[in-house]
Amino acid sequence: MVSLFRRCLTSVAGCGIAFGLTACTAGGFSASDDQVFAPGVDQRAVAEDGVEVGHRLIAAGQFELALRAFNRAALDQGGLDADILSGMGSANLGLGRLGQAEELLRRAVREDEALPETWNNLGVVLMERGKTVEAEQIFRKAFALDNGESDAIRDNLRLALAKSDNSDTLSLDDEEFKLVRRGGGNILLRPAI
Repeated sequence: MVSLFRRCLTSVAGCGIAFGLTACTAGGFSASDDQVFAPGVDQRAVAEDGVEVGHRLIAAGQFELALRAFNRAALDQGGLDADILSGMGSANLGLGRLGQAEELLRRAVREDEALPETWNNLGVVLMERGKTVEAEQIFRKAFALDNGESDAIRDNLRLALAKSDNSDTLSLDDEEFKLVRRGGGNILLRPAI
């Protein structure tokens, strides 16, 4: 029992010495006048736009982090605009939070009705929730606003039309829907089987 205590005490003392040495090295816990914060960080640099960071995180499949980025963007900008609402809705869609995604995307299209990407993402949510008829109408609106230029929106409209025509033969689990982020990037929401 005593030897076990000595070994633990020796290990703790060894960690303390290693910790103490780390703290005394350059860039450790002691800061010089020119390094008040973290060493090597340029405090004068302009921060990235939170909305752009959120979109990049969605593209990378990091939906929780994207939500945090959009929340920070809303704080920085002093409120929620259509782009932030759309991004938050898309991140919730990626997380499978369909109710929250639908609510946020509906708010986004009320704010700015001219964003085809937001309409498309709302259509994807509605398809996921089994609201095929409404989703078809939403995809038509997105397609019209986009002038038919987005392959993802066109493909989603085709899938919605096929689903409404052949509702007994198609399954949503076998279909591929594309989540479109603002700026034209496509994100695959569900891979085809």
